[in-house]
Amino acid sequence: LERLTMLVLTEGEAVLVVPELEAPRVSPGAFEVRPWRETEDPVAVVASLAGGARSAAIGDETWASFLLRLQDAMPDTVFGTASGLMRALRIRKDDDELTALREAGHAVDRVVAALSAMEFAGKTERHLAREVAAMAEAEGHDPLGFAIVASGPNGASPHHEPTERVIARGDLVVVDFGGRRNGYCSDTTRTFSAGEPTAEQAAAFEVLARAQAAAVEAVRPGIEAQHIDRVARAVIRDAGYGPRFIHRTGHGIGMDVHEHPYLVEGNDEPLEPGMAFSVEPGIYLAGEWGMRIEDIVCVTEDGVERLNRSERILFRV
Repeated sequence: LERLTMLVLTEGEAVLVVPELEAPRVSPGAFEVRPWRETEDPVAVVASLAGGARSAAIGDETWASFLLRLQDAMPDTVFGTASGLMRALRIRKDDDELTALREAGHAVDRVVAALSAMEFAGKTERHLAREVAAMAEAEGHDPLGFAIVASGPNGASPHHEPTERVIARGDLVVVDFGGRRNGYCSDTTRTFSAGEPTAEQAAAFEVLARAQAAAVEAVRPGIEAQHIDRVARAVIRDAGYGPRFIHRTGHGIGMDVHEHPYLVEGNDEPLEPGMAFSVEPGIYLAGEWGMRIEDIVCVTEDGVERLNRSERILFRV
């Protein structure tokens, strides 16, 4: 998006400034569309629409190159971030948004079901990641945003990039993938064992499954976001794996895969109906293996709804 696209909101007016060549892709909505030609300066168009505003809130996604030019074009305007405004608008999903998230979740559930019937051994991580992406796209996703396939010792790196490592019998394989479907995101993680897991791995997975289940069951309106993290962490800590859980328990999801609220110590924000987020504890033994279970859930008026339905087991593949 090296060409400027910006929604300009002033009192009583909303105008989408968009490159002329992209205008046909814009769906009719509750705003005017102002295409700009290649011979125009889009920053000047935005500045004219802003009408000498004394202050302006800018979305975090705005490129610095555009912001710096806007500041030059509007020297008397005080610029700030719109993140707080957008957060309040996006943190609670309406029924249509929840339907989109639910459908995206069910689509990746079908991919998990297909994966559970495959044999992983002998494939490279990259090969399996490509298969995951193709299956997700066949289920209606846009080209996949990410597909983490982390086998053996690579599983201890939560954000591992797939490599040419060949999956071997005896490996644990963490598969974490998601993307956008009809404008809203999916994100799920399941752990697979290429062959039979060791007794230690099987026992650790039982701990992990209990931690994830306890965290999901703790979700309800009014509970602080950090409480969900504490619940998952307590189960893992009490089993002796506390230092092996090295990230927060979850993140919000919607039009972006990472949004507010974040389930992390220090976030005392109360959960509200309509909030949707991941619950994804993990256990990681550096140099050996890793495991994670991730579901998207939604806060309801009286509890929680899981938006993923696939089994939460250590799949043998």
